[in-house]
Amino acid sequence: MSKEWHYHCPGGHMGIREENRLLEEWDKQYIWHPFTQMKDWLDERPVIIAEGRDCFLKDIHGNWYLDGVSSLWVNIHGHRKREIDEAVKEQLDHIAHSTMLGLSNVPAIRLAKRLIDLVTRSFGKPGLSKVFYSDNGSTAVEVAVKMAFQYWVHKGRRDRDSFLAVHHAYHGDTLGAVSVGGIDIFHSVFKPLLFRTFKAPSPYCYRCELGLFYPGCELGCLGRMEQILREHHERIAAVIVEPLVQAAGGIIVAPPGYLIGLRSLCTHYDVLMIADEVATGFGRTGRMFACEHEGVVPDILCLSKGLTGGYLPLAATVVTDEIYDTFLGEYNEFKTFFHGHSYTGNPLGCAAALACLDIFEREDTIAKLGPKISILESSLRDLSSLNHVGDARNKGMIAGIELVRDKISKEPYPLEEKRGWEVASYAREKGVFIRPLGNVVVIMPPLHISVGNLEQLLKVVKECILCATTC
Repeated sequence: MSKEWHYHCPGGHMGIREENRLLEEWDKQYIWHPFTQMKDWLDERPVIIAEGRDCFLKDIHGNWYLDGVSSLWVNIHGHRKREIDEAVKEQLDHIAHSTMLGLSNVPAIRLAKRLIDLVTRSFGKPGLSKVFYSDNGSTAVEVAVKMAFQYWVHKGRRDRDSFLAVHHAYHGDTLGAVSVGGIDIFHSVFKPLLFRTFKAPSPYCYRCELGLFYPGCELGCLGRMEQILREHHERIAAVIVEPLVQAAGGIIVAPPGYLIGLRSLCTHYDVLMIADEVATGFGRTGRMFACEHEGVVPDILCLSKGLTGGYLPLAATVVTDEIYDTFLGEYNEFKTFFHGHSYTGNPLGCAAALACLDIFEREDTIAKLGPKISILESSLRDLSSLNHVGDARNKGMIAGIELVRDKISKEPYPLEEKRGWEVASYAREKGVFIRPLGNVVVIMPPLHISVGNLEQLLKVVKECILCATTC
């Protein structure tokens, strides 16, 4: 199934063990890893991936791991998917990259049309009509925030200079995206650098900020959002939300009615709605886009992660004609959207994205998710009975299992105990790679995962939770 991994050192060939030792040494000597406490990393033996096949990753020592988090939520159809491999190779025979500042390229044009056709069909109505490319989820949001503000400037409303976001939100790591974020452990250190935003309660039913209980609460969190809009809508350019699932916030699943209620509030108070579907888009929630579940069409849609099937960095910010048209004007009016990226609309990324969307259609990926979602939900019900599982929640193929010290009081484990990481460490020993969010064990495998591999993933997760909380 695999081939030997070799690093060829200049000046001669060395043995595999020595090559692997050098790779581990150089990793620690030269790389600063993201979202990683490097002091801990330096004390551990790094897992260095050399190969991927289907839903598995292989390290330089020949160990295989089931990829339980889709290589950070990006992989959709599995690693080394033949059709995407071939699409990228074919595009290389034409051109790898050319700028979109003053030029265009064939794959970017085709993908833009494909995306507009897709969102129109998925939402069941026209509305979103223009695609602005960037490089990743953070930049897709950065684009959306700047567009929303400049839209109101063009309409003579420069006073609409703030945004309304949600506690526990994560929209990326660039400063605009951090400004509309709401995870203190990630964002608080940068507070002096950020612009002001209004914040509404998260629809976090398990740990409701308002002390209410669903469904008797009648969506009190949405009521607080309306209160903010009623008082401050003249200053707010847009509301930004992760539809249905606040992913990095701890896989927080919004209750039914929240999303469509939010859309109604945005319409009523005449503020734009930005839907950040970077994590939830492309089938993760059981529909192509999470907004579909409640028939919501946002004014701005942010896409990335699964767009290329997990192959290459690419993002799209999709907007309405209403927004786009306000940027049209004479050259000396300076209505241009002064924003861009060197690799905007990269042909290789666009070719991979087109192939990814082809696979969705040819393999009927979304329709085949039903049985897998049922297996996942059955497993979550079983996990909910464990003494130290406070809540096991999901939307489609996105799941979070929240570990607690005390089930009755919902007392969390202290973060310094790193219980989520203990689960991940035990899982790695059993050939499964997962990455937790604090006390929340995350399950988000490639949509392509087989029933057998999904069952094995869930079996290992249960074993490892039991070991981490009772051993």
